[in-house]
Amino acid sequence: MQLRAELFPPVLLWAGNGLALCGLLWTSGRVPWRRLSQPQLTGWLGASTLIAVLWQFAASIKPGLSFHLLGASALTLIAGRDKALLGMAAVVLASCANGSGDWLAAGWSWLLGGVPPVLLAATLLPLSRRHLPPNYFSYFFANAFFGAALSFCAAALSLLLFHLLSGSYTLAYLLAEALPYYLLFSWSEAFTTGMVMAVLVIYRPQWVESFDDSAYLQS
Repeated sequence: MQLRAELFPPVLLWAGNGLALCGLLWTSGRVPWRRLSQPQLTGWLGASTLIAVLWQFAASIKPGLSFHLLGASALTLIAGRDKALLGMAAVVLASCANGSGDWLAAGWSWLLGGVPPVLLAATLLPLSRRHLPPNYFSYFFANAFFGAALSFCAAALSLLLFHLLSGSYTLAYLLAEALPYYLLFSWSEAFTTGMVMAVLVIYRPQWVESFDDSAYLQS
């Protein structure tokens, strides 16, 4: 979900870059870098790289309105909230380097397309642990499937609201030509994330920080 710089005034774009830089510095300080294990690094860096590749397969209907798999929910389940935020920032920068994103709009692309879905996925995880039975199916459906769909919708709604408030697109156009397709695409995000997380939990559970054998398989 990459924004295009030509749609927005420069002062707004630079404000977004400043906010993003502050957020990244704060997030970087929360990561226990010296205590990261090799499986944690493998899962985090591998997932971030794969998501960066997936972001290149995007279909655009208008500048700043594109459709592609987001991957934020999966990255949050694999690496945790803080590393997922940093990973999504790297994905945005990789897209800018590849030419599919604008450097000047990178800050807002991360703040709208990376931060909301990661924070929502990170919030849903403890809620599901608190209110649902501790088993594999609860983890899979609540977080990997429905959590991914909701996280994608959070990013899409943030993007559309930003377009509306900035005046780049009208409410009528966003409701008729963008919102329905983002809602439909959220199911692709859900199925893909669910499938990937199911495979990882079975074959490489050590890469998934949010999955605890003792908690989800105790029964």
